[in-house]
Amino acid sequence: MISSVRGVVLHAAGTTAVVEVGGVGLSVSVTPQHALSLRVGTEATLRTALIVREDDLALFGFPDTEQLVVFDLLRGVTGVGPKSAMGVLAALSPAQIATAVATEDDSAFRKVSGIGPKTAKLIVLSLAGKMQAVSTASTLVSAAKSSVSDSVLVALVGLGWSERVAAQAVDEAVAESTGDEASTVPLLLRLALTRLGPQHSSSVSSR
Repeated sequence: MISSVRGVVLHAAGTTAVVEVGGVGLSVSVTPQHALSLRVGTEATLRTALIVREDDLALFGFPDTEQLVVFDLLRGVTGVGPKSAMGVLAALSPAQIATAVATEDDSAFRKVSGIGPKTAKLIVLSLAGKMQAVSTASTLVSAAKSSVSDSVLVALVGLGWSERVAAQAVDEAVAESTGDEASTVPLLLRLALTRLGPQHSSSVSSR
């Protein structure tokens, strides 16, 4: 297994980079953003994944371990091959992927070329609870929870509660919830509504 390569960049454009290692130019598939960050003639280190097939050896490269881990997680999803996984990483950062999974937002993945509705849902289901494998998991989860809280706050205000009352209910729900309960909009919304009480909920429903 080739887990990393270091050498002089001979070529970097589109989704391909060529890195010279020991006099041999290795062709590595990268995201367009990664290719733009590489400079021909300078030395670079890429974290890599070697995909072996009967008729092909393909090397995929990443700027850091975080993206490599997410790439491997994506490849573990039924229907997601290496190229599709690279497509996801080209369209979404690891933090955005973590947020989409935490908020069960499969629409983020449907925007990626080659990812259909069924596969998008499978990604969300398959990666649920696994994003902590990423080295910056604590940061990603924090960002995801913030997004979930904002979504719940908007929902409560839409139901008729004042922003102040709704924000207090959300904060209390987050403080008293488990990590899993605070990671999805439906669960956190249910907890916040419980904090607000059935009488308030009934009065809003009758408007």
